[in-house]
Amino acid sequence: MKLLNLDRPATPDDAALWQEGRLLLLDQRLLPHQEKFLHCENAADTAQAITDMVVRGAPAIGVTAAYGVVLAARKAWERAGAGWKTAMQPDLEILAAARPTAVNLGWAIARMSALAQTLDDEVNPEPALSAEASAIHQEDIAANHVLGDLGASLIEKKTSVITHCNAGALATGGYGTALGVIRSAWAAGKLEQVYADETRPWLQGSRLTAWELVRDGIPVSLLADGAAAARLAAGGVDWIIVGSDRIAANGDVANKIGTYSLALVAKAHGVKVMVAAPTSTIDMNCPTGADIPIETRDPEELLSCGDKRVASPGAEAWNPVFDVTPAKLVDAIVTEKGIVLSPDVEKMAAHMG
Repeated sequence: MKLLNLDRPATPDDAALWQEGRLLLLDQRLLPHQEKFLHCENAADTAQAITDMVVRGAPAIGVTAAYGVVLAARKAWERAGAGWKTAMQPDLEILAAARPTAVNLGWAIARMSALAQTLDDEVNPEPALSAEASAIHQEDIAANHVLGDLGASLIEKKTSVITHCNAGALATGGYGTALGVIRSAWAAGKLEQVYADETRPWLQGSRLTAWELVRDGIPVSLLADGAAAARLAAGGVDWIIVGSDRIAANGDVANKIGTYSLALVAKAHGVKVMVAAPTSTIDMNCPTGADIPIETRDPEELLSCGDKRVASPGAEAWNPVFDVTPAKLVDAIVTEKGIVLSPDVEKMAAHMG
């Protein structure tokens, strides 16, 4: 993998770029201070970039994985010719294991694999698979614009909102899920202010969400993660708007750690919770939130800040990076197919049916 500069400034829509057969990922670990792109040359590079959070956010992971399948097929064709379908399987397994919670990862690989099985063994698969990966990318962008407008329609009066982590263009194919709603609401004149939780330990709120909103001219103020209750108690905030990495069949929502506590605080203050995500994030094969695999990462991410150790020597850490918000705490799930109010098993089944 190589770090590269483009001949232009990066934009929030640059999370994953496919340029002349090259996969370039905006290295989100370096934002907002550096805008560099990682060139992934094969599926193993792509999987490592996903694991290392060069790219993150369930939809963006799905888009990236789709392009990773193209790279896997390219190498398999070069190596095995007509045996490329079998030769690419180990790379697909590496991709699938990159991060366990984001359902879009497996969804994208399954869609790409299904197409691959229909292709002629004797023909180079790259053009067809590249077109399919691009379709996944463009469909996600289009879905985000639709769900952004739908979510904004739920905001009845001019208000302020709180968002957690980063569910913007950087976490998707483009435009964003939670930030897609926020962008649409801002365009409609419905927003006074966005409050963004800093989102420890990777600080996606302060580094990424703030970067996106400042670029768009949308007023944003950062909150320490523990400040949300005081902010809601002060009034003037009517919605919590977040994304999701996986939504269970009963409407339970897995999202960045801290979302559950934010939803509990919102319920205590009569503030509504909106979850914005494409239908590819809904896992109808996962009955409840208890069945969602929750990724636990290196404790050092919590014990340190960047490269500097901040915790006392000898201290240990528990570092789950997602939690599950029960459906009963969610007022609306918004997808490109519509709005599910007070989600439950029956409503989710009808929405996806």
